Amino acid sequence: MSSIVCTPPVPTPDERAPELHDRARGALLGLAVGDALGAPAENMKPSEIRARWGRITGYVTDTPAGTDDTEYAIFSGLLLARHGSALTPAHVEAAWHEWIADRAEGPFKGAGFSERGTLENLRRGLAAPISAQHRHAWSDGLAMRAAPFGVFAAGRPAEAARLVAVDGSVSHEGEGIYGGQAVAAGVAAAMAGAPPTSVVAAALAVIPDDSWTARSLRRAVSVAHRGERAVRSAVVIGGYPWTDLAPEAVALAFGAYAAADGDFRDAVLTAVNMGRDADTTAAVAGALAGATRGAAAIPEEWGAAIGPVRGSCLPSMAGHHVLEVADLLRATASGQTDARPTTPTVLPTEPHPQPPALIPTEPRPQPPVPISVEPRPATPALLPTEAPAAPVPAEPQPLAPALLPTESGGGWARGRGSRGRSPLGVGCGEGLR
Repeated sequence: MSSIVCTPPVPTPDERAPELHDRARGALLGLAVGDALGAPAENMKPSEIRARWGRITGYVTDTPAGTDDTEYAIFSGLLLARHGSALTPAHVEAAWHEWIADRAEGPFKGAGFSERGTLENLRRGLAAPISAQHRHAWSDGLAMRAAPFGVFAAGRPAEAARLVAVDGSVSHEGEGIYGGQAVAAGVAAAMAGAPPTSVVAAALAVIPDDSWTARSLRRAVSVAHRGERAVRSAVVIGGYPWTDLAPEAVALAFGAYAAADGDFRDAVLTAVNMGRDADTTAAVAGALAGATRGAAAIPEEWGAAIGPVRGSCLPSMAGHHVLEVADLLRATASGQTDARPTTPTVLPTEPHPQPPALIPTEPRPQPPVPISVEPRPATPALLPTEAPAAPVPAEPQPLAPALLPTESGGGWARGRGSRGRSPLGVGCGEGLR
């Protein structure tokens, strides 16, 4: 990949251009395909992947399906389609209550740590941005659902970054927000036909230059021409047992995308075979490459395996398909509400068995606050920094690690219980394997 210095500006797309529709579908279908391809390799090292499957070159399960990455992307996409550029933190908070927090979870326990912490805070009556003050606010949970904002704001990376930060204000802070902004801006640039160098530049332009996310992203793309091992070595925090770090996951995804020069198959498989949070890194790489090359670039056998989501992570999303959401977002963005005559613009509040599903327009009745607000338990309030910190405890606390990672390297410390999903119950990623 060539230098990102002096890259051309992001072009302004024609809202009615046929390729914009194809890129929108490519972005979200690419996200779902990457998620399904990467799910079996999540939290694994490359050596473990090779020992089990050799090099992964396609689906390694009989029933491939997306995980929380796909279902949360659909959640955010439907919310964005409802409100468009008028989206506010209050809208996002209300949707979290309506579609997740105020419903019976069943076996679903919040997916990742950031989602678990957010739900616990919302159920205690805390509102945004206080609801995002938990120990995993720097996770890749916003990055995994950021692509719809780039689809909506095609050719407008700054607007995509602004909107995804509004979405993330309920669940993330600091590096967690930056990771989502980088992904949303990158997809927005790719949607307009920008080359990979400009896509990377657009992502870097919307986040602080001295942030951990920006530093990791620059390191990843600078060595991308040397292949996945170099990308992984440049950004992975090897001594930290959880793999959901936004600066790490976003950098791995952009590194895979840059190494493949935007080619869909190569980008996604590079992300999958690097392991770590492989479903998220492959989902992000797939969204970037899908937006760059369009849905036609996704291998037919991969795309055909993606059906409506099962609601295994978010029961209220059951029956929705990523292609439905892509079409709805582009119709909303262009003002062509008649672009999808078979799908009304209103969604019911209850889950439905068959797509297309619809977005509720009635405001959510405000439930009484069930529990008085209690002080948050004392936890580390600072995000990880580049400076080496004290070693990660060998036995993390039951809910989440007591210490945040640093950018320093270290040996691999992953145990069977060290996963990027909540230990309070079966994570939806695990449940789909």
